[in-house]
Amino acid sequence: MKNIALIIAVCCLVAGCAMSRSIPVGQTLTASEEEQMLWRRAQEEQEAIDGSGLLYQDTEIENYLYQIAKKLQTNSISADISFQIKVIKDPKLNAFALPNGVIYIHTGILAHMENEAQLAALLAHEMTHCTHQHSLKTLRNIKNRGQAKSATIRELAQLLGITGSIASINGYTRELETEADRVGLDLVVKANYDPNEVLKLFELLKQENEIEGVAEPYFFGTHPKVQQRIENVNRWLAENNRGKIKGSKNTIKFQSRMSRLMLENARLDLRQGKFFIAQSTVKKYLAVNPDDAQAYFLLGEIFRQRGWKNDAAAALNNYEKSISLNPSFAESHKAMGLIHYKDGEKRRAKKYFESCLLLSPNTADKAYIQGYLKLCAANGEG
Repeated sequence: MKNIALIIAVCCLVAGCAMSRSIPVGQTLTASEEEQMLWRRAQEEQEAIDGSGLLYQDTEIENYLYQIAKKLQTNSISADISFQIKVIKDPKLNAFALPNGVIYIHTGILAHMENEAQLAALLAHEMTHCTHQHSLKTLRNIKNRGQAKSATIRELAQLLGITGSIASINGYTRELETEADRVGLDLVVKANYDPNEVLKLFELLKQENEIEGVAEPYFFGTHPKVQQRIENVNRWLAENNRGKIKGSKNTIKFQSRMSRLMLENARLDLRQGKFFIAQSTVKKYLAVNPDDAQAYFLLGEIFRQRGWKNDAAAALNNYEKSISLNPSFAESHKAMGLIHYKDGEKRRAKKYFESCLLLSPNTADKAYIQGYLKLCAANGEG
């Protein structure tokens, strides 16, 4: 899968150079021009992302995210911004906001959340980056540090392009991230969500990162580190006994809305060889949808592709469960054939390969399966 950060960076720099032609070389930008260019840069970045083919299209989820954002806007200055919430097909634990109010959330971070209150916490954090103009402040911080004090329009165009969303990806300053955390917590409380879920979100994602053995996700930024942010939230919750507020979590509603996305993200994790994470997500999905043949097939695929001791047997059990729930699910028949063929049971393999083609005669794997059928025949199993 393409790296979304790279896509944005390249588009920003190219667009920045193109825009430099509209203002004479050597002319510096006023405050209003900075904002206008930043806004245009955000729109160009949005077009690049939306046209990349990486968006996860689901009207029900989009409406759900919009309603949560709308709820967070109540009684806050953020009501002045028209937010759009979009989902990117990427298993990374990430989310970022463009200065124009467009927020992108990766399927990975949604699949790992437990309830709506945690989702509200993430949205509130990203919305604060927009309402408090953190991208613009980041640009001005760069200029004030002397890195762009006498920058020409061409140089500033490039800086603005990078600052828009790349600042979100690489991390804002310690002060801006802390402000987004603090104001975000306020928005969560005002929207009557359980504020303790803000803390649980940080702890959950920290735990998932430790399991995966990866660096902190972009959502956490680079300053301060997540442990410091957990300590900050703990301190804020203690103020005015906020930690004792009994707000809503909406766990069942959240899991119902996100169930299809969970399965899609498990497939993405599987493609990257993240077997444990994929398995955990499918099991969470099955807790809500216990009779889904496709989920058991995917669980079987996780075991088959991992290939540890006893994984073949576990894969067979899940494929058989999938077929018992939906005898017409062709993919499970094909998978059963592959397992039996590998075990040297060509006659059984032939039976399942034939069933697959009978159920799905125009499958994209038709030539592949026919090849296995020829191998079965060549081994005297015809």
